[in-house]
Amino acid sequence: MSVNQTDGTTVPMSTMERLALAADAPSGIRFVGSSMTGGGESIYVSWRQIHDESLSVAAALQARGLGPGDHVAVLGPTSRELVTIVRACWMAGIASMVLPLPMRMGSLDTFIESTRARIRHGDAKLVLIDDQLAAFYQAAEGDPPIDSMNSVLPGSANVPGSDAYEAPTPDPERLVILQYTSGSTSEPKGVMIPDRVLTANIDAACTAAQMGAHEVLVSWLPVYHDMGLVGFLALPMTKGTDLVQAGPQDFLAHPGNWMQWISDWRGTATAGPNFSWVLATRALRRASDLDLSSLTLALSGAEPVDPNAVEAFVAAAEPFGFSAGSVFPAFGMAEVAIAGTFPRRGAGLVCDTVDREVLERDRVAKPVDIVDPDDLAVRARRLPLLGTAVPGLEMRVVDPETREPLPERHVGELLLRGTSVTPGYYKRPDATRALFHEDWLCTGDLAYLLDGQLVLCGRIKDVIIIGGRNVFPEDIERAVGDIEGVRAGNVIAFGMEGYKGKESVVVVAEVRADDPAAVRDAVHHRTLEVCGIPPRDVMLVKPSTLPKTSSGKLQRAKCRAEYLEETLELLES
Repeated sequence: MSVNQTDGTTVPMSTMERLALAADAPSGIRFVGSSMTGGGESIYVSWRQIHDESLSVAAALQARGLGPGDHVAVLGPTSRELVTIVRACWMAGIASMVLPLPMRMGSLDTFIESTRARIRHGDAKLVLIDDQLAAFYQAAEGDPPIDSMNSVLPGSANVPGSDAYEAPTPDPERLVILQYTSGSTSEPKGVMIPDRVLTANIDAACTAAQMGAHEVLVSWLPVYHDMGLVGFLALPMTKGTDLVQAGPQDFLAHPGNWMQWISDWRGTATAGPNFSWVLATRALRRASDLDLSSLTLALSGAEPVDPNAVEAFVAAAEPFGFSAGSVFPAFGMAEVAIAGTFPRRGAGLVCDTVDREVLERDRVAKPVDIVDPDDLAVRARRLPLLGTAVPGLEMRVVDPETREPLPERHVGELLLRGTSVTPGYYKRPDATRALFHEDWLCTGDLAYLLDGQLVLCGRIKDVIIIGGRNVFPEDIERAVGDIEGVRAGNVIAFGMEGYKGKESVVVVAEVRADDPAAVRDAVHHRTLEVCGIPPRDVMLVKPSTLPKTSSGKLQRAKCRAEYLEETLELLES
């Protein structure tokens, strides 16, 4: 989307201009789920109404002295109010900082500490908190002003009408989003998303995914996560596309609701991390009277795509009209706003089956043809093809040490560059320097290229080096997750220095079982099968105690620290 200049040139239309234009589209947002509706019927609001209300909020922010270039932090569950405030920030030229919610009540101190660090590091000029969460975060010396989200919403005292709003001059370099990374491998950092990066990535995603004029997006993703904020809020808001929005808690409480919303509202596109498709699969096996034939883009991303989990979902969903070609395994990251590589829509899941030992020893993806499922699990890796770089981005795989490009099927670090790459991390010049090699963004992911498509192997920081082999923890975690009594998706494997300086493996697994000793023995043998050596330790822990990021990603480094500090919440045997 672009606008013509008086000199005959065109420039990309700003986020602010796109929102104003999209407000006139005959579409809107439908809030579903009990957290959104209070247990009642779904609530539909046109983009025009949301836009007019956001102009009043923008005027209220301007009346407080906030303006272009300022940052506003928002802490609240997914809601109509949150959507309106985020849109208002963008209309006022203010960068939104949507703060993660506490994952578990037991981690409240950690939540307060990390929230305060984000607010202060991000130079928030104002913090708006949902009344439900006000008791969890109290102002401390050095904090910016803190107020209720309700204080800036239409109908509240001293909130001006939309006619008081003054549109700022568009600026492609001005931040629209300050998105703090999840911290799955390191301390969270503030990714800067200026206007030009956001609009470029949204346009690229729509082109690559062949988004049509009559799409219906369905999302339960948290708005504080980049996939929820950019892919399933900013995109439909700026394109004038219909959106069905639920709260994450509505999905987690009843995973089958996700499929029901798609069926009820004829959803065409949705997304979720690998674990969510596993939960949806279980729900589908108990479901009836669903129609999933409208769903033509089922994106799996945000964490490694497990082919077995995808195929199980397809098998459970096909009786309800779902097509296997609608599976959409993709790669994205906050440092490119969200969309990195997309497959062709309709292609479905395509995997490369490679020799595990050659991959780990030589970092070469050697194709193998193994039919026996038991041999496949031990001797091979099935790796999904994640498509090509979205328009405006280009990718290459390089030797992590020399930075020289590698040929196809040779594993190295994935680099990206192009129109939707972040300029860096906010107030972190050291981290920004480390993020780039010349003008290439260093993702920290090990990958290879196959027929121009991306294949991910794992994170460089997480690789466990055993006897000259590069063992990927995901392989151990998935294999162990299949054991009865182990909670799938709740296993962490990491390396530890062992005898004579050689690295060994520690496996930590959440378990629900009557016989923990038998589970421990099974985990021991499964780990030996996968990586060739017995684990140094198998730690069985209580359900819901493994460290995770606010978006649900496993935190291997933090788990390793808890293991060393002996603070894991062990299961009583």
